[in-house]
Amino acid sequence: MIQRFIKLGEGYNDLYELLELARTNTERIHMLLQLDTTIAERPMSSVVLILQPASPGKMMPLYICLEGILNPSYKETERYHLIKKLCEELEINIHRLEVKPSHTFSEEVLYFQYLIGVLRMNKYIPPLQ
Repeated sequence: MIQRFIKLGEGYNDLYELLELARTNTERIHMLLQLDTTIAERPMSSVVLILQPASPGKMMPLYICLEGILNPSYKETERYHLIKKLCEELEINIHRLEVKPSHTFSEEVLYFQYLIGVLRMNKYIPPLQ
């Protein structure tokens, strides 16, 4: 199975898109994930919606709003309240991981490969087949 990140932006519209993707694909949701990191001494988080592959496809999409939310353990923002509301609405939990920031990688594709490795190692997504 192929896992591929699909990057959304950092703004409200991008977060709304991710939330709507979750609502319209409830039967395909594999996991909702919060990736915590620190950027310029500021705790930030990415939100990742992982979906099961579409039938008969073999690609597991990972929709990500990259480092666009202030970490809720530092300060809960309206963006995080929208995510919490979604979790309550769909009765799912949000899983959390601490990861390196994306700017430590020379290319975004390398960062996404790193994240896929971390997710596989923690058994959040299945291994490459």
